[in-house]
Amino acid sequence: MAKIERGIALVTGASSGIGHAAAKALQAAGFDVFGTSRHADAEGPEGVTMLTCDVTDDASVAALVDEVLDDAGRIDLLVNNAGVGLFGGAEESSLTQAKALFDVNMFGVIRMTNAVLPIMRRQKSGRIVNLSSAHGFIPAPYFALYAATKHAVEGYSQSLDHELRTLGIRVTLVEPAYTRTSFDGNLFKPDRSLDAYASALAGVTVAVEDAIGKGDTPETIAETIVKAATDSDPKLRYPAGKLARQVSLLRRFVPAAAFDKSLRKMLRLPV
Repeated sequence: MAKIERGIALVTGASSGIGHAAAKALQAAGFDVFGTSRHADAEGPEGVTMLTCDVTDDASVAALVDEVLDDAGRIDLLVNNAGVGLFGGAEESSLTQAKALFDVNMFGVIRMTNAVLPIMRRQKSGRIVNLSSAHGFIPAPYFALYAATKHAVEGYSQSLDHELRTLGIRVTLVEPAYTRTSFDGNLFKPDRSLDAYASALAGVTVAVEDAIGKGDTPETIAETIVKAATDSDPKLRYPAGKLARQVSLLRRFVPAAAFDKSLRKMLRLPV
């Protein structure tokens, strides 16, 4: 059977975890895939062209997009996957640290999107898939600043999709829950610690580690990214994995007080 040709995909943060799995899955689905990493020697999946890019740097983003365009002539799909986490009490992070987190998770998405939109507008077609999180639509104690970045990505993506539909471009969100990647090992730690949060944080840490250990594989999330990238009539949101789908349904239909109680119980916080 002949391979379906789906066009050119650009995936940020493709050297590991969800990004690596997504680049591999998109390549198997028929895309010619370019992946990015901040490190020049990073390896991606077989058949994926890896390029260097720092999504917090305007010049780096512009150079990346120019290189893909020079090589492939077009960009049909952008997957904004690059991101970092921050685990700790919201009060324990300085404003400087909060800004650094937003610079990757939110402004990095904007930089990449603004860089590819002129190309997609000329083509009169394109798809942008933004990696959000279940923490983009539910509370996230001790992930407050990370959740704030994902809530921001959700609001941006919803609004942008309305702006771009008449231009032949769609924007979708993929929302994983806990995933079995090195994410927990690469979390930023607050730049100051306060004893007031230590006891509760210890319980939440155990709960989060347990949830990640039982979480979805990156390949499961990658399957959802492919679906979001290829659906002929794309949805705005794609909860990715069993837990994310369950939480999405509960958030919609369970009374707020009951949801709040269940969340605190799961995270081993006093109810």
